[in-house]
Amino acid sequence: MSRPSDNFYSGDLFGELHHTDAESAALRLSDYLPGMVVCGVASLAAAWLAEHYGFPIILLGLLIGLAMSFVSTIEATAAGLNFVSRHFLRAGIVLLGLQVTFAQVAGLGWLAFGGLLIVMVSAFFSAIFAARWVGEGQESGILAGGATAICGASAALALYGVIGRDRLGQARFSVALVGVALASAVAMSVYPAIAQAIGMSDKQAGFLIGASVHDAAQAIGGAYSYSDAAGADATVVKLARVAMLGPIVALVALWLDRGEGGAGSAWRKVAMPWFIVGFFILLAFNSLISFPDAVTGPALALSKILLLLAVVATAMRSQLGLLVEAGWRALVPVGAASVVSFAVALAISWAAIA
Repeated sequence: MSRPSDNFYSGDLFGELHHTDAESAALRLSDYLPGMVVCGVASLAAAWLAEHYGFPIILLGLLIGLAMSFVSTIEATAAGLNFVSRHFLRAGIVLLGLQVTFAQVAGLGWLAFGGLLIVMVSAFFSAIFAARWVGEGQESGILAGGATAICGASAALALYGVIGRDRLGQARFSVALVGVALASAVAMSVYPAIAQAIGMSDKQAGFLIGASVHDAAQAIGGAYSYSDAAGADATVVKLARVAMLGPIVALVALWLDRGEGGAGSAWRKVAMPWFIVGFFILLAFNSLISFPDAVTGPALALSKILLLLAVVATAMRSQLGLLVEAGWRALVPVGAASVVSFAVALAISWAAIA
């Protein structure tokens, strides 16, 4: 096994590499292939296990990637893993724009949409408070709160793009990502059972599950396990949360950039990451133009594949020693946001949803 030299590369999740003189030449396709192939095989393994055992695919991808983190010490895989974790992630987030339309968000109605915003804000700030309480810092809370409030792992990946490794170490990011995936998997099974036990109507259960389960596929799947009507309502609620990805990432970027001076600071404070702009553009086109299923179906499937590959590559680049060092405190913000989002969604569904 060949370990890269100390000056081989440095970079965060999105591959913002600082090249040395030895790396100045452009990389060839063959330089990317080893890392991409390893990542692809691990993702196929996660997909096979998810298909045969009904386990959440993102969580399986995370766990397999972490188990294979030793491959990041092999120089030949570095370029491919960096490429997948950066470019595949961004392309997958852009394609999420085809998942929702403005009409679907408006279809919630003002009362349900207002209740959903309360759930999201409560989850976001409870995570920030919990992070500060255990000494994890504001950025850890922003990551956990945003992932819980919006759409799980894909939102966490997008938010980490504006937070950056200089503010939040990749080990803590990886722990939070595992926590979000675990919480979503548990919620998918437990929340419909709770709704059934307390006698919720289909509409109430749809709002509860759609507003509080993190991952989109698990929120919709959990609601359909309750009833078809609940599943239909949960789909609209969950897609409304997905539509908030762009605004929340933009607000986080403004928040983190506040008070920074220097050239270009004014532009940075109004600019959004290009992949969020792309997400908005596709969302707008999807709202104005009725794309056929032959376009949206493959596009959404491709988005899921790209995000899975990005998650696996991220996990492979994590150092297990740093994950252990991060400890249980890195999971507290995710846990707090999950509990608060469920409690608030439950209260609103009982009080305001007919």
